[in-house]
Amino acid sequence: MSETPYRLAVVVASTREGRFGPTVAEWLADQTARRDDIDVDVIDLAEHPLPVSLSKNPSAEDAAVLAAVTPRLAAADAFVVITPEYNHSYPASLKNLIDWHYTQWQAKPVAFVSYGGLSGGLRAVEHLRPVFAELHAVTIRETVSFHSPWGKLDASGRHLDEEAGQLAAGAAKVMLDQLSWWAVSLREARATRPYGA
Repeated sequence: MSETPYRLAVVVASTREGRFGPTVAEWLADQTARRDDIDVDVIDLAEHPLPVSLSKNPSAEDAAVLAAVTPRLAAADAFVVITPEYNHSYPASLKNLIDWHYTQWQAKPVAFVSYGGLSGGLRAVEHLRPVFAELHAVTIRETVSFHSPWGKLDASGRHLDEEAGQLAAGAAKVMLDQLSWWAVSLREARATRPYGA
């Protein structure tokens, strides 16, 4: 197995005012900091509003906006998507990011950390799985979901309930272990035999 850390792009999907995504991203940063096999790049879509009108030939202005994101997705060996659940699905900002890109997702693994009400964002995750399958990405079975997390985590993403925090950390370890296997295996496979869809 390769000893070189793999490149993980963490996508913070929500752009809504008052969003909880950055808190969840802080929690995930603590989980990934415990590992030495990952180099993390956080792509916060609130900081990178992409053009809404899709085009195979974007204008110079749109191309400049995409240039802040596209190379980072291309360089990633794996992804974690942090998504809320809006109206039983995922945010438009995330769909826009997905639809602007194609080869950047191919033959790479995608894991999910979701949050929301009673479902913990899991309906958003289930909607994302076939979308990423269409893009020739591999979704990781294990997820982390936060059910009605408001008031349960502090601003740094630390659980206020120690037992709940340990359970979430355990779920993150399982998810990241699976993601790491796929990330390294697919990186090695792409290097040996470039993927062609």
